[in-house]
Amino acid sequence: MKSGDLRLRRAEKSDANEIFALAREFGITFRPEREAFDAALPRLLEDEDAFLTVATVDGVIRGYLLGFVHLTLFANGPVAYVEEAIIEHGFRRHGIGRRLLEEFEAWARSRGAGYVSIATRRAAEFFHALGYEVSGTYYRKLLK
Repeated sequence: MKSGDLRLRRAEKSDANEIFALAREFGITFRPEREAFDAALPRLLEDEDAFLTVATVDGVIRGYLLGFVHLTLFANGPVAYVEEAIIEHGFRRHGIGRRLLEEFEAWARSRGAGYVSIATRRAAEFFHALGYEVSGTYYRKLLK
């Protein structure tokens, strides 16, 4: 992949099929269902506290990042959280994830976020290389 082929842009409704295919690759605990995806995508695109950006290579979506900024009490203002970040398997280690995360960080900073966090058991080396540090243990409880 040549570096000039990579472009980032805000996701659009017409990207639904390509984003859905990547979301299905991302899903481990949940298997994304098209009906729920189609209901959520327009709402996310309209939400000014949501960041949904795609990375294209030669015009084809090869990755996306979905994150949010939300207000907190403990951090004296807003913080940012990466909810989903996925790069198509054959396009990893080409700088796409780095570019998406840097774009998200800039967006979060412009919205006054004090920090960015992400919960993951994967890609520890990647996040450490970008200045992220382990901050806590992640707990969850499935409600369905």
